[in-house]
Amino acid sequence: MAVVDIGSNSVRLVIYEGNTRAPTVLFNEKVLSGLGRGLAQTNRLDDKAVASALSALSRFRALCDQSGVTEIHPIATAAAREATNGPDFVRAAEAAIGCPITILSGADEAHFAAEGVVSGFHAPDGIAGDLGGGSLEIVDIARGQIGKGVTMPLGGLRLQDLSGNDVGKARAIAESHVIATGFAGVATGRPFFAVGGTWRNLFKLHMEQTGYPLHVMHGYCVKPAGIADFLASVIKADPDKLPGIAAISRSRRALLAFGAVTLQAVITHLKPSEIVLSAYGVREGYLHGRLDETEKAKDPLMEAAHELSFLRSRSPLHNEELVEWTSRTFASLGIAETPGEERLRKAACLLTDISWRAHPDYRGRQSMSIIVNANFPAVDHAGRAYLGLANYYRYEGTFDPDSIANMGHVVEARTLTLARILASLFRVTYLLTAAMPGVLERLRWAQDPRGGFTLVIPKDLSGLMGERPEARLQSFAKIIERTLRMEVR
Repeated sequence: MAVVDIGSNSVRLVIYEGNTRAPTVLFNEKVLSGLGRGLAQTNRLDDKAVASALSALSRFRALCDQSGVTEIHPIATAAAREATNGPDFVRAAEAAIGCPITILSGADEAHFAAEGVVSGFHAPDGIAGDLGGGSLEIVDIARGQIGKGVTMPLGGLRLQDLSGNDVGKARAIAESHVIATGFAGVATGRPFFAVGGTWRNLFKLHMEQTGYPLHVMHGYCVKPAGIADFLASVIKADPDKLPGIAAISRSRRALLAFGAVTLQAVITHLKPSEIVLSAYGVREGYLHGRLDETEKAKDPLMEAAHELSFLRSRSPLHNEELVEWTSRTFASLGIAETPGEERLRKAACLLTDISWRAHPDYRGRQSMSIIVNANFPAVDHAGRAYLGLANYYRYEGTFDPDSIANMGHVVEARTLTLARILASLFRVTYLLTAAMPGVLERLRWAQDPRGGFTLVIPKDLSGLMGERPEARLQSFAKIIERTLRMEVR
């Protein structure tokens, strides 16, 4: 299935494997046609921009046919909706793409932007802000439930046009609109989920300048005070001379300052606790809105982990058994974890065997790289670090601080501790199961009258015992500070 997003700045095709709680992207292409450029002065779509968009749509149709797409969902936003020649463009665009186009109202844009955030985060609670080329939508989200929203003529292209390319005037325009939303009291002290290409590129530049270790935009989080100087520098400097600007395409650079002044207005007047980048927006929200309630209720991180487990593990069933086995072990041995940490542990179990085909010397690093950079929804960067480290240590065995020195921005002491505990348990487990199902459900922990706990092995599985499993059990015991034994009963 495909979504074609005809925006005020870009026209984009995204082809998905199907519509699920964690959809997989098969193909993604955008063309920066700039349909909304000059709209504030002329109320018309520029002829050159229209020609660019129609050419892109014709190509997108051919790509959909080539890819075997059976459902195409074209959606259009502010520029096509507001221009006097918008109806003529839409008719030509429908001919090019070969199916009807849904024109989203401002309210629709706000709703689907918020629904995109809901689809991409675990029970989000905050304010969603989608900065497109022609408009800015701000919507309240309370524990995953979408509340009231507003739309404003504050897209990057429109703000550039309204201000005559004057950043000072743009700031005043942005502030007046943000103040008028009435969101100040609602937004204060809550996360602000930033959606849209301009803000995405702005944060990508911030990542480059700070040497951030992960190159995943979704879930990137900054505190308002920590980004103030960066925003000021983007506004004042020649964009082509900014440090790290090579990571940003030339066609995107001109709007960075206008995205920065808009974000300054949000920070000043809405006073969010943090800014969280969302790679999920209107397109993902539109698809999410088409799911039934049963599918929506699923955890997208777990769905994505299940899929990767199925595609790359020796035995997905063994990974399912690991989830239950680690739950029993943590409960029996009194290893405390929060509900959020429990959720991450279960996902880590599903991912623990995805690099088995790699050379043994590289399995740990490959696991870490795949997991922390995977297109996983509903997990923050600290969670990614936990998932990656648990699987890294599962292969590497010993804790090597130098190997994760570049993860210092996202790794906390508790994250490291939990990752080592889980990895150490994995290392015991795999020597008893050989990564195949049928063993773990028969193992149990018993409180030992001599003190500590005993891992009880059934008599018919006694052949699995040996020096290596015993040595790894003692390593696990040392990490969790328990006395552990292994016995056949």
